[in-house]
Amino acid sequence: MKHYERRLPHWDVVGQPMFVTFRLHGTLPVNRVFAPASLTTGKAFVVMDRILDQAATGPTHLRNPEIAALVVAALRAGESRFNRYQLHSFVVMPNHVHLLVTPQVPATKWLGPLKGFTAHEANGLLDVRGKPFWQNESHDHLVRSDEEFARIRRYIENNPAKAGLVASPEDFEWSSARACSKQAAG
Repeated sequence: MKHYERRLPHWDVVGQPMFVTFRLHGTLPVNRVFAPASLTTGKAFVVMDRILDQAATGPTHLRNPEIAALVVAALRAGESRFNRYQLHSFVVMPNHVHLLVTPQVPATKWLGPLKGFTAHEANGLLDVRGKPFWQNESHDHLVRSDEEFARIRRYIENNPAKAGLVASPEDFEWSSARACSKQAAG
């Protein structure tokens, strides 16, 4: 297991489930106050995720159905076409993405290409050149148990309802919860 740090600690593992969050560039307020050192990293993550859910600051390009569909298609291709990870759960929120994946290759071979491809394509749809699309750094967390895996899956799939975007998780078009409900109904 490779560990490295930039502003956040990162674990580059293959074969172990990971919870990954990445966001659009400029989506957190520049004057935000970082959580006090007494908060765990998990609680600090929840605070930042609530700020992202409000989408009060910065771009919300993922509200654009064409861009959201592009990201979902790329997520699915990373699993089915490129075999880079097993995709357990995902949601594409207006300004960030949550994933529960089991990587089959190092992050530099799946997360970097995923963000790079979607940024390039989305910027083309937006007719934007030379501006960053995604925030450079992502948040990742190793999943340590079956219980934690189930809790994270629920967190991801309930995120749109908790943020007030839909009444029920299955109603959100850009989520694995919607895909799972369609499979169960079919």
